[in-house]
Amino acid sequence: MGTRSEGAVGRNGLQSATRRFPARGPEIETLLARDENFRGMCDDLAAAEAALAATVHLPENLRMARRREYEELIKDLAEEIAEALERANIVPISRSPRY
Repeated sequence: MGTRSEGAVGRNGLQSATRRFPARGPEIETLLARDENFRGMCDDLAAAEAALAATVHLPENLRMARRREYEELIKDLAEEIAEALERANIVPISRSPRY
């Protein structure tokens, strides 16, 4: 069992995904709420970003290799998230006022 609460993990995933795709925030929120696999991708993205940031604390002989690994993982996850958003084809509908 992890030390982070389930809600915090989901929030981090939402933040990471919306940072990469700011115009698709509402779609991301909708898909996060209904698709466990999408949530996992977003949470993995958040974890990879945190791991990338933590590479500054690694010994110099490991730092660059780990940075490249995490940068590649982040790139791949962002592509998967973009594909999932396209497949979901979520169209936000705004209601017009009734007269």
